[in-house]
Amino acid sequence: MHTLAIDCATEACSVALFDGNRLIASDYAVLGRGHAERLVPMIAGLPGKGQAERILVSRGPGSFTGVRIGIAAARALAYAWNAECLGYPTLALVAAQGRQSQIQSRLQSQPEPQPVTVCMHGGHGEWFVQNFAADMMPEDEVRSLAPDAAKIACRHTLVAGNRAHELASLFAPGEEKLAVDLLPDARHAQLLREELLSADNAPLYGRAPDAKPKL
Repeated sequence: MHTLAIDCATEACSVALFDGNRLIASDYAVLGRGHAERLVPMIAGLPGKGQAERILVSRGPGSFTGVRIGIAAARALAYAWNAECLGYPTLALVAAQGRQSQIQSRLQSQPEPQPVTVCMHGGHGEWFVQNFAADMMPEDEVRSLAPDAAKIACRHTLVAGNRAHELASLFAPGEEKLAVDLLPDARHAQLLREELLSADNAPLYGRAPDAKPKL
């Protein structure tokens, strides 16, 4: 089965095509803005224009606009291709990438995989924070927190995400954290636990919207 993975919930925009768990091709760019213009051409540039029987898409949290763009594209392609469309939490992919990076770097003091705290940019001076167990299943809900509250919420020595170093810097000597600075990348989607893939691909914003509709 071919699987197309899409992640544009953050400033990174990425797509990947898999045959089973084997990566066939991928594309990745850190854009900041412009996901709507780049995403479809990135998919079209994959072998077979990215056509797959299954589509995985990031549900967020992250950029409100980026999350919606990715989900809209995934739903449209799933309809056109008669494909299955499954959503996954952005922070779960970051956690899996962080653990993989830890294993590959050989920096961990213990041979077994370690739990991970994910810390990502959340806007308005806050960070999205969530803790994951060693099996990469979430231990709590994602929260949008100010830095001091994020420090209290951080449970683990390994911290991954694009605000990992900022969070790690809040801890005193003797409480040091191993920070892995990274953004979600669709080419690592095969690391996700199947339990975290959901037919419910509605957005996960992680906090209330900036603007409220007028009554």
